[in-house]
Amino acid sequence: MESMGKKKPRPRRSFTPEFKAEIVELCRRGDRSVGQVAKDFDLTETAVRLWVSQAETDAGEGDGLTSSEREELAALRRENRRLREDVEVLKRATAFFAKETR
Repeated sequence: MESMGKKKPRPRRSFTPEFKAEIVELCRRGDRSVGQVAKDFDLTETAVRLWVSQAETDAGEGDGLTSSEREELAALRRENRRLREDVEVLKRATAFFAKETR
């Protein structure tokens, strides 16, 4: 009785950039709706809409960050986090050695 009406979430899948580009191209042709393309390829409509939107942004047709800008931002955030951790370690080391010299 507990499982009635509840679906198991399907495992997260990853898709190649080439596959995404093909799906976006199918949507742009206008032969089928985004919903129909998603259904035909067993994808979520939300994911397909996001791919189409990102493709428009990358082509300069939409607002937002391009894919390369998103990658750069992620890399800069990782570097920033690492540098903050390094600074924290140096602060602790400075406090330790300052205590030792007193």
